Amino acid sequence: MIAVPAQSVRWHVFPDDVSLLADARSRVLGAARDAIAHRQAFDIVLAGGNTPRKLYRALRQSDADWSRWHVWFGDERCLASNDPDRNSTMARDEWLDHVPIPPSNVHPIPAERGAREAAALCARELRMVDAFDLVLLGLGEDGHTASLFPGHEWGVHEDSPGALAVFDAPKPPPERVSLGAHRLSHARYVLFLVEGTGKRAAVAAWKRGEAIPAASIRPAAGVDVLLDAAASGTTQPG
Repeated sequence: MIAVPAQSVRWHVFPDDVSLLADARSRVLGAARDAIAHRQAFDIVLAGGNTPRKLYRALRQSDADWSRWHVWFGDERCLASNDPDRNSTMARDEWLDHVPIPPSNVHPIPAERGAREAAALCARELRMVDAFDLVLLGLGEDGHTASLFPGHEWGVHEDSPGALAVFDAPKPPPERVSLGAHRLSHARYVLFLVEGTGKRAAVAAWKRGEAIPAASIRPAAGVDVLLDAAASGTTQPG
């Protein structure tokens, strides 16, 4: 069996969401410039949630070579393609519909077709890209990330499917599709965005080394976690 490397984490604490989002925006745009300079394209994986929503809103005001951005999604809910609760709908509304990224460069997960079929179709499309340039992720109060939940399959092995069909998710809707941990880890840069006191227990468990889903994301370069003071349980940035 191939050994799975330990997760390397760099923690970055900010006093508020304004400073956290400014740093996140700078990191995303910097990663895009670097990828385009070296590989003529930028493959980014998007997350759902309120903090990414604010980041996407900020990004639409940015100057970037949008024609070279390729957009993927870390997970999706099995809802109608235009449902407002889908991650792809949120990303379009807050950002993608406001910048000239070619529609063919946006790769939503076809979750409206049901988890099993959508996971297979997504895994097939993922063969188009090798390592992602940047993966954005969040952290749930139970330690989940993307739609990788405690007590479910996380797709951590080298031969795990690139995309997983998720059933009986502990939060609605119960049927979802998620990129697996191994596929999400195949990235040059992974960035977690974490805000709020509700995340404090999950952050503490992560720091203690507990086996939460977020800890299964293990790119060779390590992960960067941007936290506000409320999530970190501290009052000073570090």
